[in-house]
Amino acid sequence: MYLVAYDGSRLANAALDSAAKFASATGHDVLAVAVVPDDSAYAVEAGWVPSREVFDRQTVVGELHKTAVDIAPSASFQAVSVGKNPAPGNIVSKLRTVASETDATVIFVGSENAGRVVVPLVSVGGNVASDDAHDVHIVRHAPPEIHRRFPKSHFYLP
Repeated sequence: MYLVAYDGSRLANAALDSAAKFASATGHDVLAVAVVPDDSAYAVEAGWVPSREVFDRQTVVGELHKTAVDIAPSASFQAVSVGKNPAPGNIVSKLRTVASETDATVIFVGSENAGRVVVPLVSVGGNVASDDAHDVHIVRHAPPEIHRRFPKSHFYLP
């Protein structure tokens, strides 16, 4: 099982695309995991909604699922809930739990910062990359086809 930390960002889309290509070559399954807090401020910061007033967790999850399936039609999708004001460590903990439960062999992360010597404290990707229980594939650049298909780094719901 290849697990993809998925938030709908351009680099998460590239990581999912990469995982799907690896899976096609190796016969593994792919699971895109979106950790979606019950937090309107987080949703705005993540680029999922333009304002706190329009936040609806189920709608965000639906859009993430739709985008994930568009990128990797054979991938499975799972949304995991986490409370308000989640620290990156809480999100990472949720991802690690799903990785353990599914016996993931590789975690794919899209991140500009993951794995570098200096990792911002708020980096989910950096904290996932430090997990020594799983191999981690870091995607730092989105290929041109991801840029063309998903021109924004995040999506806004209609």
